[in-house]
Amino acid sequence: MAMKRIAVMTTGGDAPGMNAAVRAVVRYATNNKVEVMGVFRGWWGLINEEMKLFDHRSVSGIINEGGTILKTMRCPEFETEEGQKRAHDNIKKHAIEGLIIIGGDGSFRAAHSFYKRYATPCIGIPASIDNDINGVYTTIGSDTAINTALTAIDNIRDTATSMERIFVVEVMGRHSGYIALQVALGGGCEEAIIPEKKYDLNNICHDIVNGNLRGKISWIIVVAEGAGSATEIARQIAELTTLETRAVVLGHIQRGGRPTAFSRTLALRLGQAAVEHLLKGDADKAVSSRNGRVELVDFETAIQKKALEADALYNLIRVLT
Repeated sequence: MAMKRIAVMTTGGDAPGMNAAVRAVVRYATNNKVEVMGVFRGWWGLINEEMKLFDHRSVSGIINEGGTILKTMRCPEFETEEGQKRAHDNIKKHAIEGLIIIGGDGSFRAAHSFYKRYATPCIGIPASIDNDINGVYTTIGSDTAINTALTAIDNIRDTATSMERIFVVEVMGRHSGYIALQVALGGGCEEAIIPEKKYDLNNICHDIVNGNLRGKISWIIVVAEGAGSATEIARQIAELTTLETRAVVLGHIQRGGRPTAFSRTLALRLGQAAVEHLLKGDADKAVSSRNGRVELVDFETAIQKKALEADALYNLIRVLT
């Protein structure tokens, strides 16, 4: 029997392009005579019955906006049996027949658990600035986050060169060095410190001092937040080299901002694909795009740790420096 009503939510950390995905889900579904409930604040909204029926105009003017109009928050309560039961009761109450979850691996882990318990059809749309969802080639928001950080790096380089200083720039990435590697390579930086690779600060300082003796007047080191503190690393470099060193923490500016064209179009295509697959009867899977083709990834696969092939990019950064 054809679905008559589905729900869409954004969960976990926000990522630029989430709004474009919401827009695609709502408009593509309503175009196919399927009602869409917008759930606010992710799983919390499902538990606390914070949702409303969306129509074509509900998602007007959001395609270029960062963040998410549906809001998002962490919800430890959903990890409990009682929390999931309340969510399921509300799904039944509002005649919701399927869920589309826009988020990262934590969001998919929760959806997978919910599906196993209640068999509510769930399709995930991968949105994460870290591009860290296993089996997914590119996530919504990662391209925007890289470009935001890269703009900051370009600006910092102007000062680094003018003032003849070393800068240690901390970017997001608690468990993944993806952003750090991409930014370091694209920004022409001299070093990347990431969780996936051990680093030796003495060796880094040795390179800095030798470079300084050869006339190199500036240096930019990108560090993923999960690999260390830019402030502490900058302090140690200053002590070991006696050269003026500054720390910059980019922080949450990488999460916000207008999504790039790539993030928007990816979100729109995956939003359409999520609705199509949900209506076809697929469940417990995420949609992904590779070489212009949509693929399905089982949640069981998506929630595993994604291996970052760091060596090739790291070596290229070193060679080009």
